[in-house]
Parts: sequence; structure tokens; C-alpha cells
Amino acid sequence: MRRLVRTLTLGLVLVVAALVVPNSTVAATQAALVKVDRARGIDYGDVIWILAVGSDARPGEDMLRTRGDALQLIGLDTKTGAATTIGIPRDSYVPIPGRGSDRVNAALYYGGPQLLGRTVGDLVGIQPEYVFVTRFPFFEDMVDEIGGIHVRNPRFFSDSNLKSNGFKAGRIHLDGYGAMAFARIRKTLPGGDFDRSANQQRVLRGIHGTIRKNARRPGFIERGVLTAMKHLHTDLPPSELFRLAQAVAQVDPRKITSCVVQGGIGDVGGASVVLPYVDQARRYGDQARKDATIDKC
Repeated sequence: MRRLVRTLTLGLVLVVAALVVPNSTVAATQAALVKVDRARGIDYGDVIWILAVGSDARPGEDMLRTRGDALQLIGLDTKTGAATTIGIPRDSYVPIPGRGSDRVNAALYYGGPQLLGRTVGDLVGIQPEYVFVTRFPFFEDMVDEIGGIHVRNPRFFSDSNLKSNGFKAGRIHLDGYGAMAFARIRKTLPGGDFDRSANQQRVLRGIHGTIRKNARRPGFIERGVLTAMKHLHTDLPPSELFRLAQAVAQVDPRKITSCVVQGGIGDVGGASVVLPYVDQARRYGDQARKDATIDKC
């Protein structure tokens, strides 16, 4: 009965939020949730696929028409509670429909979330149903809103600009800024863009862990939803938002898998790029398509 009451309360919050904050007119848009126009006939059963994107937009820039800095394709199995994340290094040099070839994150600049979703889908073989884009300052605020997160860091690393004192190895607590820096630092990591993408997945696990741990606290979920909705632009109906919220809440931490698409380092026009292993990316997609799990990276 308690779970039913909380579920109904969350549903009511979503409905009220959608009515009170239907778009970005009340508060500055810091995040957007877009449904992708997918080809007819695509059916992934009980699995929902969301492409999560950290926009590199500067103040005054449209976050939906700039380059993406973080790219994670997330699968949620609504039947089993399994989930997986497939990390896409942002410098991956891939075909972009209608634009030739370029870094994958340039697809957001060329054609917004729709084109980015298609581009990543063509690489992995899974077309996302939704694309979620957020600015990094808002990401920091949301992590602070839930009280920070814990991650398991495999190695010490630092960055003179973002985190001069660095992150120690082991289980560490991150506030909003720390989570942002942990997810963005690349140059001092031995694996560069690949290690950064793996760190982004550790942050996602940390966020899910905190939310799951505190989900039973009175008002925790409801406050988080209202805070997000004040800065979220979406055309999705409340029922669809509720479906996504349920899918996230049902994820079992023991059933989360993650892999990063690897590749070689190349040079295009004097710029360093990642040449992704397409066969590997497709293999990840084939493994995860039906039940949101990847057996082996």
C-alpha cells in the first residue's frame, strides 16, 4: 500500500509539473528530453533506449545545437530491471547522415538531438527512443540536490584546470562540481577519451545508487522531479514521463553492465580523432538489444 501511494503521488507530481511548467518559459532551460523519430517497425520489446548527452554549450548558446561532450546510450529493461550503458567517445569519427563524416558529437551541432540519435544508432545498431540533453551546470545542481554521489575510482588522477588536487583511488564521495570534473577530465587519463567515457558511466551508477538509496525518504523523489521539471523542456505527455521514471526506479544495481566502444587514434585534417571499432560497437548492440545486458566487453 505504501508503494502504491508513493507511485500515485509521483504520478500526480508529474501531472502537476507538466501543467504548471509546460515549457521553458518559467525557468531557463537546462535540460531537454526529446523523442526520436524512429523508422517504423523498430521494436526492442521491453527495453527502453535513451541517449544521454552532456552539451558543451557556452552561456548564450543553444544547448541543442552545439557539440556534445558526453555520450552514453542507456538501455533499461522494464521487465527484468537490467540496465546497460554503452559509452561513445565524443571524438569518434563516424558517418553523419546527410553530412559526410565527422566527429560523432558534431551531429548535435548539425541537426540537433534527432540527428545525433540517428548517428549513434547507426554506429551501435540500436536507435534510441529518447535523447536527453543537459548543460553541465544543471548537472552539477542536480547532483548537489540529491546530496552527492559515491563512485569507485580505479586510479588517482587530476587536472590542473578542473581538479588540481585530484581524485584519490577507491570509493570516493563527489558533490556536483566533483561529479562534473570526474566525468569531463580526459587529458591526464592513460586511456584518454575511452577512460573518460568509463568515468561517465561510474558517475551514472553513482547517481542511480543515491536515488535508489533515498527513494523511500518522504518527498525525495517528488522534490527531484519538480526541480527537474522547472528546468526541463519536453513535449512528452505526463504518462510517458511516468513510464520513464518507473523504468529508472526499477533498475537493479546488480544487473547493471557497461562497456565503452574502443577504437584506434587517427588524424583527419590535422585533428586527432578516434576511429571506432564498428564491429565491436555492433556486437555490444546485438548483445544488449533484447535484454539490456552485455556479457563481455
